[in-house]
Amino acid sequence: MSGLILKLSPKERVLINGAVIENGDRRSRLAVMTPDVHILRLRDAIHPEDAKTPVRRMCYAVQLVLSGDSDKDGVRKQLLRGVEELSQVFVDDDSRKHLDIASTALVGDDHYRCLKALRALLPREQRLLAAGS
Repeated sequence: MSGLILKLSPKERVLINGAVIENGDRRSRLAVMTPDVHILRLRDAIHPEDAKTPVRRMCYAVQLVLSGDSDKDGVRKQLLRGVEELSQVFVDDDSRKHLDIASTALVGDDHYRCLKALRALLPREQRLLAAGS
């Protein structure tokens, strides 16, 4: 079996092609077999007003591709440039690994993997911003 596997908690919501779907009272596992479906787990979603830092803005931009609100080809160059800019700040080996994963995922149109890699940088960004203030 191939495709995206969604594991949903009870009452968890997910956005699929613009429709909000809520899981029932039990955990469930769904296999999405149709390619190029726009899916976003709402618990992972960053709201526009919360996209105030560089990593959060990048996550939000990828999220817009996943939700179908942005064209992946139209924003690819911008997202790759954003990853390059982040690599100027996140210079440790582990952060570089996540940025490499994000960049490779963007080139391969694997926006889920890109978002996951970028989200791993959020706690680091928060620590850097807290140390700078």
